[in-house]
Amino acid sequence: MNLSQDFQNPISELNITLERDVFLRTLIRELSGTLQEVVGLEEAEGFISVVGQAIGEEINTSYKSALKVSKLSKEQVAQVLLDLKRRIQGNFYIIEEDDEKIVFGNRVCPFGEKVIDRPSMCMMTSNVFGSITADNLGYAKVELQETIATGSEGCRVVVYFKLTEDAEEAEGREYFEG
Repeated sequence: MNLSQDFQNPISELNITLERDVFLRTLIRELSGTLQEVVGLEEAEGFISVVGQAIGEEINTSYKSALKVSKLSKEQVAQVLLDLKRRIQGNFYIIEEDDEKIVFGNRVCPFGEKVIDRPSMCMMTSNVFGSITADNLGYAKVELQETIATGSEGCRVVVYFKLTEDAEEAEGREYFEG
């Protein structure tokens, strides 16, 4: 008996929204949700931070190698952070920039709707931004002021380059070179 003859519509032609990107975003959503439920939000953020730092280091190395530099300038750091988010289908932009910080806005999360109610997933942005900035500029503090994950229409992310009074008062994670 030929099983394929038993089906009027081949399985491969069914209207199922499943492909690699959706599968991987769903996998990350479920992993982060499980962590949040089992160990709590703070611990889940810690676990995801470790992964984010490793990814940040890898991305940083790729950009420095492609640019043929040992350190990125402040301007290059800003452009790298924007470019990496663009490449993974985020929609980040610079709201303001000065000698002490860059304030980013974002209209679209790279995780799409899978980020809703999963604030621990935002540690990917914090750690990737923080590790790249600190490695190249010596210090970073990343403050996630607003996130799509917690119900905001967009994200507002502040990356401090210097340990100033504003940076000290900001709620966020600090990152150091090396």
